[in-house]
Amino acid sequence: MMDYQDLYNTLIQLDGRGYKAYKDIKGNYQFPKFNLIIEHIQGDPFASPSKLIIKISHTVAQFPTEFYKNESRKIALEDYLIRQFSQVSQQISRHRGTGKSGTISIIKIGQEILKRTAANIQKNEIEIRFSVGLPARGRTILGRQAAQMLCEDIPAIVDQALLYQALDSHAIQEQVETVEDADWIRQNLSKYNLVTFIANGSILPRKSGVDPRPLQTDAIPFQSPQSLEITLETPNKGLIKGLGIPQGITLIVGGGYHGKSTLLKAIELGIYNHIPGDGREFVISDPSAVKIRAEDGRSIVGVDISPFINQLPQQQSTNNFTTTNASGSTSQAANIIEALEAGTKVLLVDEDTAATNFMIRDRRMQQLITKNKEPITPFIDKIKQLYTDYGVSTLLVMGGSGDYFDVADHVIAMDNFEPYDVTEKAKKIAQENPNERMIEGGNTFGNITPRIPLPNSIDPSRGRRDVKVKVRDVDQVIFGTEDIDLTAIEQLIESGQLRSISAAIIYAKNNYMNRQNTLPDILDKVMEDINSEGLDILSHFPQGDLVIFRRFELAAAINRLRSLQVQ
Repeated sequence: MMDYQDLYNTLIQLDGRGYKAYKDIKGNYQFPKFNLIIEHIQGDPFASPSKLIIKISHTVAQFPTEFYKNESRKIALEDYLIRQFSQVSQQISRHRGTGKSGTISIIKIGQEILKRTAANIQKNEIEIRFSVGLPARGRTILGRQAAQMLCEDIPAIVDQALLYQALDSHAIQEQVETVEDADWIRQNLSKYNLVTFIANGSILPRKSGVDPRPLQTDAIPFQSPQSLEITLETPNKGLIKGLGIPQGITLIVGGGYHGKSTLLKAIELGIYNHIPGDGREFVISDPSAVKIRAEDGRSIVGVDISPFINQLPQQQSTNNFTTTNASGSTSQAANIIEALEAGTKVLLVDEDTAATNFMIRDRRMQQLITKNKEPITPFIDKIKQLYTDYGVSTLLVMGGSGDYFDVADHVIAMDNFEPYDVTEKAKKIAQENPNERMIEGGNTFGNITPRIPLPNSIDPSRGRRDVKVKVRDVDQVIFGTEDIDLTAIEQLIESGQLRSISAAIIYAKNNYMNRQNTLPDILDKVMEDINSEGLDILSHFPQGDLVIFRRFELAAAINRLRSLQVQ
C-alpha cells in the first residue's frame, strides 16, 4: 500500500504524457481517513470511466451500530450513503478537459431502496464503489487536475458524505426505521392473509409518467374504506392503519382517470421499499407479486399454455408451445404460466394492457363462435381455479366488464382517487342481473409443468469475444448476438438490475444448467447463492453498478432469449 502523497506526486509527473500512462496509478493508497483503491483505468477519455473504491473503517466513519444491526437497516444505510455521495460529488466534480474528464459519479438511483454493490457495510469497514473520468485534453494527461480530483475532491466527498458527524442523524434514523418497518409488514402479509397493505395518508400519484417523485399539488392522501381497514403494529412507527387487500380475487373498478391504474402501479412497485417522503413508504405488496400483460411479438419456448389455449388449428400442440411471434392472447397466457412456474402467489393485471379476447368471452360471442371453434379459455373462467388449486391471488383493474363480479371476492371502486368498498353492491348487481355466459375450461386450472433449459442454447459470446453483454436503459439487454426485450417487464426499475440479471444468466448457465435442473430449481440455486454470498458472486471483479433483482425478472429474461431451448 502506498501513501496518498505518492499518488499526488505520480499524477504531477504524468502531466502532459499520453493517456495510457494513467495505468501507472493503479493500486492501493492510504489517505488520512480512508483507503483508496484504483481498481480499473479507462483506456481513453471517451471510454467508460475508471473504477475506484473507498474503504473507511467504522472507527473513522462512526455510524452507530444500531443503524446497521440487521439486513433491513444495513441496506437502508447503504442506500442513504449512495444518495449522499451522489449529491456531494455532483456539487464538487466539474468538467475538466475532453470527453468524460473530471466526472466523479456513483450509480444513479430512483425512489426505491435496494441492495446495490455501490455501497457495502462490512464487519470492519464501509466500502463505496464509484467512477472517475480521469482528466485529459485530447489524449494528453492533465496530471495536475487529476491530482486535485483524487487527492482533494475525493477526501472532501468523504468528509461531507460518508462520515456520520457530517450527516443528518435524524434523516438516517428515519430511513433505517422506515425500511425496517416496511420489511416487517411485507414479511407478515401472509400471516394476516393479505396480498398488499396501503397505509392511510399514502400519496400514490406521481409527478408525471417520467418523473417518479410524488405529486405535490392536488394529491389526495389515500384513505382506506372502513370495512377493509386494518391496523398493524410495526417495530418503530408503532400502529399503522390502512387498506389490507385480502388474498383471493380483488377487482379495482371505477371511471376513467379516477385512479385505478395509479393504485395498481403503486401496488406493483410495493415489492420494493421507498425512501422517506416518497409517499409510498408503506405501500407494501407480497414479494412474489408479478404484473402480467399482453406482449405481442415476444418469443415463447416450450410453455404449456393448455390451461388457457388448446385445440389450435392444424393440431398444433399447446402443451409444449413455441413461437417467435406471439399474439396478445398467447403471450399473456405464457406470461401467466411462466410466472406460476417461477413461483408467484399474486398476479396483477390491468385490462388496459391485457388482450381483450383473453380476458372475457361474453354470452353473445359464445353463441356466435361456439367453444369447439374457439381455442382460448378466457381468464375469467380460470381466475378462481388459480386460487382454489394453487393459492394464487389476483388483483385486477377492470372498468369494462361486470362479468367479473361473479368471481370476485372483493370489489374496490376508485372515485377521484379515493377507494370505496363496493363488494356488496357488486354482488347484488350480479344477483339481479344473472350472467348467462357459459363457464369454459373445465373444473380445474390444469398443470404447471416446469421446463429444463438447455445450456448450449444460452450463448453470450459474440465473434472473438467470450462474453458480450450490454444494457440499454431498463428495458433491453444485448446478450451476445441477441437483444432481450424487457419492455413489458414493468417491475424492473433500474439498469443495474439488468446488469445483474445478465450476469446471473451466465452464472446460472455455468453452474446449474446441467440438463437435469428445472428452471425453478435453477432460480432457487442462483438466488440462494446471491443471498448468502452477495451480488459479487456474479462477477469476476468488483462492480459498483449491480443491483438486486427477483427470481421472477431473472426468469422473464431467460424466457425472452430467442435462442432458448428447453426439454
